[in-house]
Amino acid sequence: VQLVESGGGLVQPGGSLRLSCAASGFTFSSYIMRWYRQAPGKERELVAAIASTSGTTHYADSVKGRFTISRDNAKNTVYLQMNSLKFEDTAVYYCNALGLGWGQGTQVTVSA
Repeated sequence: VQLVESGGGLVQPGGSLRLSCAASGFTFSSYIMRWYRQAPGKERELVAAIASTSGTTHYADSVKGRFTISRDNAKNTVYLQMNSLKFEDTAVYYCNALGLGWGQGTQVTVSA
């Protein structure tokens, strides 16, 4: 199983980033996919989740209306579109399929 996150970087407050997570080694279309984040000194927290095929999504209150999770089952990839970024969105972002481990994460830094 491999989960490879990409797309992080340094962005100013109010800016946007699109994260990608390329998955392999399991039946991607059968799994709910989730994005988590972990800020320095804080616990890892769930940011967003998307159902395997229905497209049903769930968001943490802190990102509702700003972030959008999506997936392409043909490409085994899950995305996180992040708009109106705030300082407090700074964290390492990870994608996850339940029970299948974690990728290396991608750093998102929101700074002026």
